[in-house]
Order: sequence, then structure tokens, then C-alpha cells
Amino acid sequence: MLGIMGYDFAIIDAEHGPMDVESCEHMVRAADAADIVPVVRVAVNLQQNILRYLDAGALGVQVPMVNSKEEMERVVASTKYPPQGRRGLAATRASGYGAGIGLAEYVRMANEETLVVVQVETREALANVEEIAAVELVDVVFLGPTDLSAALGHPGQATHPEVLVAIEEAGKTILVAGKSVGTISRDPGAYVYWRERGFQYLATGLTSFIADAGQAYIQGIREYEGAIRDSGG
Repeated sequence: MLGIMGYDFAIIDAEHGPMDVESCEHMVRAADAADIVPVVRVAVNLQQNILRYLDAGALGVQVPMVNSKEEMERVVASTKYPPQGRRGLAATRASGYGAGIGLAEYVRMANEETLVVVQVETREALANVEEIAAVELVDVVFLGPTDLSAALGHPGQATHPEVLVAIEEAGKTILVAGKSVGTISRDPGAYVYWRERGFQYLATGLTSFIADAGQAYIQGIREYEGAIRDSGG
């Protein structure tokens, strides 16, 4: 549905969500059919874990809780084929099972085009954001407001002034490093706020879409039924 509506990309959540590699592969197929870019948020920064989602056809990975330059370098190494990284090579769905463009050309394309996104979500990561953003081949540094709110002592308050300032200041550092920066924009107003500050990779949540629409619908019904009762109808 998101692809049909014209969204640019979808983040398939294999961190907080219940999806395993097989269910993610089904969602990647759906993304392919709807012409929307599938990015998988993995749970663990491990080479063999990241490899399986990429082999399933994800066009990018988003890795949470990256706190240092060394952890960032592990993400890149797990995402890129040699000589840029250590990703294992096989004839998988991502490469057309060896029946498409050929493995050599696939490696070239994958190294060039696979999106690498890492999440900064702790005080440690904020302190190290400059060196994290300086790592070659990282495309986007995503500032996670929910976990940052907890890390900064305001759990659940993603729009607390201290959280917003931390995201904005870290964003400036990331942009100076020449990398794209992302965060959550839960509504068009938040989207405008962050775009005006140079943020480019902006996402929202499908669950919030459903919750907002569902609450508006049931509230309208309750108001209607209440008006009928009040009028004695």
C-alpha cells in the first residue's frame, strides 16, 4: 500500500518487530512489486545476521545502537563485498540466483548501491557521532528520538527540548561530515521542521498512521451516537 501511495522507501522492522528473515523476504517481494525501496532494520550488528537480510533482497540495512567508530566499521564490512568489506558471496535472491546479471556485476552494483544506515541512540553514540559519521561508505546516520529520550533522562518524551537539541546538534555534525542525516517525523509539521535543518532521511510509523486514523474514526462515531442519545433519538 505504501508503494502504491508513492512513498519512497519502507523500513521493515526486524529489531522490535517479530519478523524473521523469511517473513522479511516476503515483504521485500511486496516492495519489489509496488516499486518501493525495502530497507531492513536488523536487530544485531553481526556479519552473518546482516548478510541474510541482504541476500533476501533488501536494498539497504539499518543497524541500531551503533556507539563507536569500530562498531560502524563492522556494519560497513558486513554490508560490502570485498575489497570494501567482508560480506559473503553466493547466488541468492538478491543476485538473481546466479541467473541474472552475473555475480561479478552484482557485486559491483551491490557495493555501489546498497544503502548503509546506522542509528545513534545513546549518550555514548552522541559523544562519538563525529567519528561515526566520518567512516567511509556509511550513507545515513539516523538519530533515534525514542531511545535518545530514554538515554537523556526523558523516556517516552521524544519531543522534549533536550532531545530535540541533541538531535539537531548531532545532525549538524553529521552534515559537516558529508553524510545524510535522518530521524523520525511523525507528521508533516515535524517533516518541515527537520527538512529545514538539512535532514534528508525522514520516516514515520505505520502503527501511528493506523492508530491516528482509527481513533479519529471511532471518535467521530461516538460523537454521532452521543448526539443521537442526547436528542432522544
